[in-house]
Amino acid sequence: MSVSRRQFVAGCSTAIAAMAGGRLGNLVFAADGGPQQNTTTHLPLMVTPDQIFVMVFLRGGCDALSLVTPYDDGVYVNKRGGDPSKWDSLVVKDPLTIDPRNAAFGATSSFGLHPKAAPFKELYDAGKLAIVHACGLDDSTRSHFDAMDFIERGTPGDKTTGQGWLSRHLSVIGESASLLPTISAGSNAPASLLGYNESVVMSDINNYGLSGPYRYNSSTNPAMLNVINDLYQGSGAFVDAGKRALEVINAIQDLKNQNGGKNLSYTPDAGVLYPNGGLAGSLKLLAQVIKLNMGLRIATVDFGGWDTHDNQGTNGGYYSNQVATLTSALHAFYNDLPAYRDRLNIVVMSEFGRRLGRNGGIGTDHGHGGAMFVLGGKVNGGKMYGSWPGLQNLDQNQDLRTTTDYRAVLGELLASRMGNNKLSTVFPGLKADAAGKLGYKRLGIVSDSELAVELAV
Repeated sequence: MSVSRRQFVAGCSTAIAAMAGGRLGNLVFAADGGPQQNTTTHLPLMVTPDQIFVMVFLRGGCDALSLVTPYDDGVYVNKRGGDPSKWDSLVVKDPLTIDPRNAAFGATSSFGLHPKAAPFKELYDAGKLAIVHACGLDDSTRSHFDAMDFIERGTPGDKTTGQGWLSRHLSVIGESASLLPTISAGSNAPASLLGYNESVVMSDINNYGLSGPYRYNSSTNPAMLNVINDLYQGSGAFVDAGKRALEVINAIQDLKNQNGGKNLSYTPDAGVLYPNGGLAGSLKLLAQVIKLNMGLRIATVDFGGWDTHDNQGTNGGYYSNQVATLTSALHAFYNDLPAYRDRLNIVVMSEFGRRLGRNGGIGTDHGHGGAMFVLGGKVNGGKMYGSWPGLQNLDQNQDLRTTTDYRAVLGELLASRMGNNKLSTVFPGLKADAAGKLGYKRLGIVSDSELAVELAV
């Protein structure tokens, strides 16, 4: 079959778009349909730029009351079905007791991790994992899509914001000279990177290359690469995204050439065993990229399947398997990077928690307050942060109340670890925490001193 020049050029464009993935998909488009350059003023980095931030988003609404459970609270036990040995009870059986080390917790109940979260218990006891309970959005939405948009765009109550919060953070700290500063491990980039054209979407380093419907799609085909290089001359957001994607392809090919033309294999550190599944595969990819010293600074990972309306299986079954997968994969990832632990800032969160009461399908419905986890070598772990509202005074008479704004957790990492004190730029409208209105307050999750933060007034 013959291919016309127009078809060939169109195929090249299709290939580079597929290869760039999140880069081209995340561009902000102007009214005329063309890509719009980000005009946010770039400021110099204010601290060392070698921090690595990893966001693990639990999509679907994770039941935080089962993951970090107030296991002996009478209200919890009653609402979740009573005796945990009963087949239809959602009360966590045999929780792994933890010490909150926080006077704001423990007055009305004791706390424990889900029994399948033993890897988290080990990290918590080692002082590397911090827990922020009753945390999340200061918004009443129960919609997955709205809640995720509010969180990832960094503007609770407004899902029309044209950029994600990570995009604004990256705009503030300025362009990176690194080859691969930002990666979304998987098949899609999240809304937190909306508007940022320097991000790469990758699921396998060996398969990252040109793709498309034509036979001219080899990443080693000089004719294909020459045509694409000609297409992406000049400047602009669209062109820059294509150029950077090509740079990554060329760098990976160079590494393969140094490996005798073979694919790049990866062996974790001695004693580290990743579980099976997509989450572990994504984290293993990030570990590989970090060790290749390609300049990774921001990474995002999605782990879905937390919408447990029916047959939740808290004490054996679906939810238990989810918890085991999450905690064992992150435990392996952290232990796979001993030389990088002090640079790691890993955040785990979901769009919301779930209702206190069990539903008729032996599951739980969409709620409000949830839990966030922060893992890293410089984390003041082994402690629960925030304040526990108890289960007597519920939000809308159904949900755990939110007492800590999720932006307070992210903002502290930005100002203490990531060199960015412009919190009102990253999170427009973010004010200091005040009575009756959640906002920013330093929790002390990390050991680094904090830059003087800029907040809205």
